[in-house]
Amino acid sequence: MANSVKLSVLDQSPIKSGCDAYGAIRETLALARLCDDLGYHRYWVAEHHASDALAGCSPEVLLGRLGAETEDIRLGSGGIMLPHYSPYKVAENFRILETMYPNRIDLGVGRAPGTDPFTAAAIRYGSTIGPEHFPNMVLDLQALLNDTPPMTPGLEHAKAYPTVKTPPELWMLGSSSDSSSLAAAAGLPYNFAYFINPKIGPEIFESYRENFQAGPNFESPHCVLTIFTVCAETEEEAFELSRSRDLWFIRLLRGNPGPFPSVQEAADYPYSTGEKQIIEDNRQRRAIGTPEQVCEKLHSFVRDFKLDEIMILTITHDSSARKHSYELLSSAWH
Repeated sequence: MANSVKLSVLDQSPIKSGCDAYGAIRETLALARLCDDLGYHRYWVAEHHASDALAGCSPEVLLGRLGAETEDIRLGSGGIMLPHYSPYKVAENFRILETMYPNRIDLGVGRAPGTDPFTAAAIRYGSTIGPEHFPNMVLDLQALLNDTPPMTPGLEHAKAYPTVKTPPELWMLGSSSDSSSLAAAAGLPYNFAYFINPKIGPEIFESYRENFQAGPNFESPHCVLTIFTVCAETEEEAFELSRSRDLWFIRLLRGNPGPFPSVQEAADYPYSTGEKQIIEDNRQRRAIGTPEQVCEKLHSFVRDFKLDEIMILTITHDSSARKHSYELLSSAWH
């Protein structure tokens, strides 16, 4: 990949119809090895709870294995849903990962619950520290990673271990302008989930760049967009493969997404006129097609949003087609 704008990968460890979580995790391990060999820059895994569609409920556990499976690619969380947890414990977890895999660990954090309200309450187990405390939690985590005193009263003398030469890279993830503002104020690199909220324009990164204040680890802003992508030998094949996620998204809107369906299941589904329109609108906001078409679309995002890096999310029911999508894109990106 000779392009100055690097390509990275987000993996949600999708569970497909006819498969199980064990198979999803095995596919994540194999895909990480492949992306490492292909020269992708980062490989991040997500946090979702109480889901029969996404197996990755504990990024830090999965990252411990992924580090042993790979050699050079950076590994990270996309992301840790920080309001659920103690910043101190998160700092410990990622310092352990940094100790095992030096200069390869990213710690992406987000504010979203990653689940339904009932499961979120179960995770917090009675804690009243909710999302409204997220900005303070980010600053405390940043301090703990950098061996400086946390800002929250009572934590001034807290120090996270083990000692590391270089702290894990702390990232802000988001899908709204609130996360953009916090990333700028804390001096953090910013990754926007375009695959979740495509109804934004370049202004979200313009504001981030304009308001960026140098922090303890980054002196300048770093802009990343995460985009749903499917790459195949032909445009027709790419759109066929993307049908699985189309149907899954429709089911998600109905409140019961379930495992990712096969292309045949998606073809047999009786879509309403409104559902067909939703799918068509979403396709305009994705990068789907031949390697040349996908690269052209990604380059347009780089140009319009002035991106420093692109992170791609690819889900197909066929695991071989998913791997081939990453292979085709890595060869074509220039």
